[in-house]
Amino acid sequence: MNENADWIKDWKTQEKGRRKEYKKLVGQLKRKSAKILTELADDVHHNTFEKYDCLDCANCCTSIPPQLNRTDVNRISKHLGMKSSDFRDQYTRQDEDGDTVMNATPCPFLNKDHTCQIYENRPRACREYPHTHAAQFAQQLDLHLVNARHCPAVFHILERFGELLKEGI
Repeated sequence: MNENADWIKDWKTQEKGRRKEYKKLVGQLKRKSAKILTELADDVHHNTFEKYDCLDCANCCTSIPPQLNRTDVNRISKHLGMKSSDFRDQYTRQDEDGDTVMNATPCPFLNKDHTCQIYENRPRACREYPHTHAAQFAQQLDLHLVNARHCPAVFHILERFGELLKEGI
């Protein structure tokens, strides 16, 4: 079994049991300096994604409809050769928070091999996911609790931050 498969298996078997622990961890991280978290997050994120390949999972694409802003809609519709209004009608909906999101999961642009048909034009939310790099880590601490349910990389990043706290960061 490859390392990615092991990471995904660990996430699937352990994530649910760690939710309370992660809530406590996020509370501890909130008390740390944003500057320190940013520096550490940059390293932890980079090290995680050197080892982990999202194409082995794509759970984000199969379980979380991404938010789309006006720029995303215009860029994607242009790429697809559609009017923005037609793209909105065919591919988007308003979620419970009033945000524009893709209207289907899995994402209609997800290929069977987990690649993305619109990768170069994908929404900003997809470009930035899972929000664990540099400054986004400290700014999105509460979101990591949710994303750990969908993303094995976030799970392992939180695991690493738990180890760092034990080491005295």
